[in-house]
Amino acid sequence: QVQLVESGGGLVQPGGSLRLSCAASGFTFSAYVMSWYRQAPGKERELVAFINSGGSTYYRDSVKGRFTISRDNAKRTVYLQMNSLKPEDTAMYYCKSSFSGTYWGQGTQVTVSS
Repeated sequence: QVQLVESGGGLVQPGGSLRLSCAASGFTFSAYVMSWYRQAPGKERELVAFINSGGSTYYRDSVKGRFTISRDNAKRTVYLQMNSLKPEDTAMYYCKSSFSGTYWGQGTQVTVSS
């Protein structure tokens, strides 16, 4: 029933920008925390950012000041604006809802390379 569809990834040069989107369905979107995670090859999946129902946000230190998470409850979509991208940002990016602790979408690949 829960569906999370990530999009917006791609190949970008260092210093470039991307905007990721996650379209959600199957739950009352506005009531839940939405998060972005990422996983690089050979690495653990890590929390990147989250935004709660009131709009409060959290960012891991490595992306703070460069990434911005936002949500549009009418569109049931959460976004991740990524600026000043670095090679270490290369990963598969996934969104997650607090409605489900273990449900993941297919992810969207972000590759930062010259």
